[in-house]
Amino acid sequence: MKNKTIAVVSLDAIEDCIYFVRGQKVMLDRDLALLYGVETFNLNKAVRRNKNRFPEDFMFPLTREEYHSLRFQIGILKRGRHSKYMPLVFTQEGVAMLSGILHSSRAVEVNVAIMRAFVRMRQMLSANHELAKKLEELENKLIAHDYRIGDIVKAIRKLMHRPRKPRPRIGF
Repeated sequence: MKNKTIAVVSLDAIEDCIYFVRGQKVMLDRDLALLYGVETFNLNKAVRRNKNRFPEDFMFPLTREEYHSLRFQIGILKRGRHSKYMPLVFTQEGVAMLSGILHSSRAVEVNVAIMRAFVRMRQMLSANHELAKKLEELENKLIAHDYRIGDIVKAIRKLMHRPRKPRPRIGF
């Protein structure tokens, strides 16, 4: 019998933790810590120890405005769950880099699941974009057909209202 690996977390649960900030798909440090099974403090400490692996396009702290906007998206936090420091957010590349500094089998499994979730979201966005483009093409075709049908209806009405001239008789 083959060994089956059970997914650590579902893709849907991971997709719920992916947000759009500054035009990028990102994940919060606390969500990643929860998925990896570590404390947020320890995750951030490991990141600080390896600061050169996380340039600005891999990981960045939220501004106060972004944090408050995100809090409204997520919902109001419970008392005592806020941090006095702004949370860090990680892009897809930053999440991939985390697997290099967190050395556990769970970290590897979670990282694979997160990468699959990012890819799935990218495919869904791409499919939605293609669908929107096809829908726009269809609308344009319908508009063109509407004009043509309108012209046909006008021509038929002209024929219906045109007075008939008496035809000359044919024959003797």
